[in-house]
Amino acid sequence: MKNDHDSDPILEAPDVVLIGAGIMSATLGMMLKQLNPALTIQIIEGLPQVAQESSNAWNNAGTGHAALCELNYTPEGADGEIDISKAARINEQFETSKHFWGYLVEQGIITEPSAFVRPCPHMSFVWGAANQDFLRKRHAAMTKSHLFETMKFTTDAAIIEQWAPLLTQGRPSGEALAGTRVEAGTDVNYGALTRHLIDHLVSLDGVQLALDTQVTNIVREKGGRWKIVFGGHEAVSAGFVFIGGGGGALPLLQKSGIPEGKGFGGFPVSGQFLVCKNPEIVGKHGVKVYGKAAVGAPPMSVPHLDTRIINGNKSLLFGPYAGFSPKYLKTGSNLDLFKSVKPDNLLPMLAAGRDNMPLTQYLINECRKSHEGRCNMLREFFPDAKDEDWKLITAGQRVQIIKKDPRRTGVLQFGTEVVASGDGSLATVLGASPGASTATSIILQVLEQCFPAEMASEDWKKQLAEMVPAFGINLAEDPAAYTALGAKAQTHLKLG
Repeated sequence: MKNDHDSDPILEAPDVVLIGAGIMSATLGMMLKQLNPALTIQIIEGLPQVAQESSNAWNNAGTGHAALCELNYTPEGADGEIDISKAARINEQFETSKHFWGYLVEQGIITEPSAFVRPCPHMSFVWGAANQDFLRKRHAAMTKSHLFETMKFTTDAAIIEQWAPLLTQGRPSGEALAGTRVEAGTDVNYGALTRHLIDHLVSLDGVQLALDTQVTNIVREKGGRWKIVFGGHEAVSAGFVFIGGGGGALPLLQKSGIPEGKGFGGFPVSGQFLVCKNPEIVGKHGVKVYGKAAVGAPPMSVPHLDTRIINGNKSLLFGPYAGFSPKYLKTGSNLDLFKSVKPDNLLPMLAAGRDNMPLTQYLINECRKSHEGRCNMLREFFPDAKDEDWKLITAGQRVQIIKKDPRRTGVLQFGTEVVASGDGSLATVLGASPGASTATSIILQVLEQCFPAEMASEDWKKQLAEMVPAFGINLAEDPAAYTALGAKAQTHLKLG
């Protein structure tokens, strides 16, 4: 595969430069090359291989985020009503990703979808009478929508044991339990998917990949093009630049100087997981199970026990355990956070810190946890878990968005956000989960903001209808389209 070899010669004046060789850049590059094969594209990656940061399989939970089990996507209001609007939006976006991946399989661009996506049921699991009641109300609210109509609900411990035996082993008899299950969940290796896409891209005319090449500056040139400086001295000139650098996107956005990037800050959170490879334990669990976050915990810290298959090997992951590091990338610098503080984002960052003291205390407590303390949290899910069967690994860095707010000066925002220059010549994606799962929808936003004339053309409309058939369709309001397009994608992706 081309990305395992030396870098290609760098194009001097490509139409497009993609900074970072992760899932976002790979998706955008693939879409642009499908829409306009004549485009020349230079991909620049700072590490020796592609997909080694957030897209790497060991740096994320591998959940195909479709809001089937993530309880933080369905908040309960003060009136007791369950709001499923965010869940519906994320479900639609993941379906759109599956449609695009199915198209790539149909075109022969991806030949073996099981190399990156496979069926894996998604469960929610809670204990205690209050949580039992919450899950019952959540199930009732969600199954009113065709997006979630196949979701099963139970309070029967025997059924939960059938679904996921580890959850009930060693649990007190008569404890109030509840679970939901959707068979159509997935386990996704975003690193493998990224490598498939990059491999195909670099096989095409006009696409070059530079590995182990660190971008140090982005400067606007006369005439509107961008000069991308790397290695301290060399540079390329491009008409359009996409910064797909994960947590490293914010510093490069700041270097570009575009006014739309002013006021943004970042709050880095490191993640850790407990991993079990004991075949006796691993063989008893075949689902992804999400619970409720602890009081004061951030949304991305919802505990979950996941079955994972990476490079053909099955294991279990439990977490995440949050920690703090000032790095914006796992391979970044301890000065990343401090260097990102600028006059335009200082007040928003201070305000976000002021308003999120519980988060700060939560992170301090997480950092202080011993291995036994982490396993005690695991035992709330899997009561019979033994410390010696689980080892701690460090996952990827996540940089949450801090942005200006007219009322509170600055707010900490979870999720993702597209930031683009007014003329559409530069764009980036800031934020974290459910990023990779919704990459197709995010990149469609980039195309709409940066290529409005082309997106309005009949040629691109026709091609997009083939590539992303749900584009422009509200799947939450069109059951027929949801069912038909979903079935087609399921068949192409061999998801059953």
